[in-house]
Amino acid sequence: MELQLGPAEEAFREEARSWLEENLSGEFSDLRGRGGPGDEHVFVEERMAWERRLASGGWTCVGWAKEHGGRGASFLEQVVWHEEYARARGPGRAGHIGETLLGPTLAALGTEAQRARFLPPIVAGDEYWCQGYSEPGAGSDLANVQTKAHLDGDEWVITGQKVWTSLAQWSDWCFVIARSEPGSLRHKGLSYLLVPMDAAGIDVRPIRQITGTCEFNEVFFDETRTHKDNVVGEVGGGWKVAMATLGFERGASTLGQQLSFRAEFDEVIAAARANGASKDPVLRQRIADLWVRLEIMRQNTLRLLAQMQRDGHLGREAMISKLYWATWHRDLGELAMDVLGDEAEIVSEADGYGLNALQRLFLFSRSDTIYAGTNEIQKSIIAERALGLPRSR
Repeated sequence: MELQLGPAEEAFREEARSWLEENLSGEFSDLRGRGGPGDEHVFVEERMAWERRLASGGWTCVGWAKEHGGRGASFLEQVVWHEEYARARGPGRAGHIGETLLGPTLAALGTEAQRARFLPPIVAGDEYWCQGYSEPGAGSDLANVQTKAHLDGDEWVITGQKVWTSLAQWSDWCFVIARSEPGSLRHKGLSYLLVPMDAAGIDVRPIRQITGTCEFNEVFFDETRTHKDNVVGEVGGGWKVAMATLGFERGASTLGQQLSFRAEFDEVIAAARANGASKDPVLRQRIADLWVRLEIMRQNTLRLLAQMQRDGHLGREAMISKLYWATWHRDLGELAMDVLGDEAEIVSEADGYGLNALQRLFLFSRSDTIYAGTNEIQKSIIAERALGLPRSR
């Protein structure tokens, strides 16, 4: 199965490709291929400037409706844009969380005032967002959120802790899931709040990972205040909003992610050819296996995207996606280290902990099977929600 593109989509592809080639040059030429997962600590200010350059060309929020400041691109055009961005080795998007998660949530469930206040700065690349979901006791089990919020006059007062908050140290705002009804349990009594990151009582503490970088953070709220109007959806109905936000993670950008995987896979093959590892029959078989699995990933994704285009929603088959790509990416990282051999253990002194691209791939991909629901949680979801098996105890 391949995407069926007509003349309009092909013209759109040429426009996107030409713009990226022209603009990923000069001051932005060093950003190619940088700032992705495991590398998000580099070129932060430069990637924010790149967001503004994208905005000047109308290339932020391409799938948003024009009434919300987007380009109003069709689903196929969005797929084309993400493919071309990956092919051009565009840098990791500093505005990713605002554009793909918060913005669509407000477009669907926010008030007119919220859309007027928060959507234009995301489109312009002027404000950046982080996600306040996970807690020490509420990771894969998000319904166990303990951060509390209560109304005090015209303000929500928030107290609690979030963890694994990506890019919190560079964000202007955070959307926070907090328990706003005392004594409530699980999915009930939660509210979805928009909180300025410069508010009093917020303490951001970077978490140093095995990559040596600190794009993840702990965020502490100590009677932090935000206006009462900064609640999305109904008070106490935050679970519905939170799940809607997670639903926006899937979609056209998936193929772009896979093109990034392909680029990493090609780097592993290039390293194997350069150092002779490609002559090892066991490594050759592992390379072939990963190539086959990558092709399967693409074909399954095309089927799912075609279904979304046809029906307007994803079927239960989509539940395998995260488990599949996370496991594949972890296995690619392990292959990369075996291809490098002894070189995999050499770390330069640059910045105190210098890693090459394949070392970063290996170390960061260890987290793929943990964040956004561990592999074990993903298997339970597939068993219970897709296959209808009894709930595990």
